[in-house]
Amino acid sequence: MKAVATILGEVIVDQIDKPDGLPAGHVLVRTEYSAVSPGTEMIFIRRASDQKVIMGYSAVGIIEALGAGVEGLAIGQRVACYGAPYVRHAQWLAVPSNLTAAVPDGVDPKEAAFAGLGAIAIHALRVADLHFGESAVIVGLGILGQMIAQIAHASACPVAGLDLNPERVKEMKRYIPYAYDSQELLEERIQLMTGGHGVDSVILCANGPGEELMNASMGWIRDKGKIVMVGDLSMSYSREAMFGKEAQVLISRAGGPGRYETDYELRNTDYPIGFVRWTEGRNIAEYIRLLAEGRITVKPLISHVIPVDEAGKAYERYGPGSATLGTIFKYDDDPVGAEA
Repeated sequence: MKAVATILGEVIVDQIDKPDGLPAGHVLVRTEYSAVSPGTEMIFIRRASDQKVIMGYSAVGIIEALGAGVEGLAIGQRVACYGAPYVRHAQWLAVPSNLTAAVPDGVDPKEAAFAGLGAIAIHALRVADLHFGESAVIVGLGILGQMIAQIAHASACPVAGLDLNPERVKEMKRYIPYAYDSQELLEERIQLMTGGHGVDSVILCANGPGEELMNASMGWIRDKGKIVMVGDLSMSYSREAMFGKEAQVLISRAGGPGRYETDYELRNTDYPIGFVRWTEGRNIAEYIRLLAEGRITVKPLISHVIPVDEAGKAYERYGPGSATLGTIFKYDDDPVGAEA
């Protein structure tokens, strides 16, 4: 089967084995679309390793088989799924059912393909612990930052965004008016929206050197406010600025509790809801609910839909100043062709 991989800094469409055998608790998914996570995947490409890496972690497709013990899912059902190494840019996926969510008929599968990024966005907001009416600044308005901003806005949290790319700012203004490519204008808005107290949280979706941005964020938050790291940003900052606000600097790790845990993922052992309210699987389902109820929309953020055979072209569009937001790979509709 086809899969998108990187080796020595190049992107290739490789041929790998279709999943053979289905572990208990897993479902076999025939992929319809998989979504590119530009931040994570460009890091793998730039590392230029001589070890081949199959990329991707977010997809949507049709269940073709059920492993032993799977409940609540059926063959022929469309599901969104998230989490490497189970979910990849590949034609067939063997996925723990904990890492899936049913997709209702009214939800566009192209939007559902971004379930992984949706879960990451939701978990970032849970780490920020924003409550009704509390405010946030989102820095870095790539597709993940835009999704975080939309979800926060849907939760009735006042939101402002910052990105140096004016095209990304323009895109966010379609939904949230307070987006800027100027730090000065952002700071004026913070004063207005918080009465001069500062925002409750700054969520950083940017990548690269971080000291200047971290120190600026210390000035934007209120006393005892939070800064949440989502992007691959260095964490150098002024102790004095942090001390002055008694600020909390937090990092958001992937899509929620259960991520990277063998028992939860590979062995498909769910956490009781009374002890862990929001697992990564429940965050996936929550993202699908937001789409189904029309509270957020990702469709306008999809810049390109590309046949998987042409995957290499997708990554050429990402780089400094790029206006590309969402990219998804489309797979063969015919399951016989996909298997071949």
